[in-house]
Amino acid sequence: MASTSTHIDVPHTPDHVWHLVGGFGSLPDWLPYIPAGTLSEGGRVRTLTNADGDTIVERLTAFDETARTYTYTILKAPFAVTDYLSTLTVHPLPTPGTARIEWSGTFTPTELTDEEAVALFHGIYTEGLAALERTLREQA
Repeated sequence: MASTSTHIDVPHTPDHVWHLVGGFGSLPDWLPYIPAGTLSEGGRVRTLTNADGDTIVERLTAFDETARTYTYTILKAPFAVTDYLSTLTVHPLPTPGTARIEWSGTFTPTELTDEEAVALFHGIYTEGLAALERTLREQA
């Protein structure tokens, strides 16, 4: 099993950041790579369309509003991995009005080496958090 994690620190309150990213269906609001998505099964399954037109289906497995975190698995995606489990968390930082957003995942590569799979998802997470930072800046 392979894993990767990345984070960014932003000059926004954790509540402000969570308001943007905390909804399981909110990816199209801040992630340009995912221009469309729908929720089903009472908001526990999201069906996403990426910029290439591929479909990604993910299931929410844990959600904690107070801790500002959720975890999900991939049910269907164009990625050569299995056993995918990812978590997005917004942490408060010691400086008032600042937050750390962490995105992490574990997965088992099927047609890739561990290094290739880690590079793929680390790139997705890093680019995703950079897009989130731009969205937060534009909203300010």
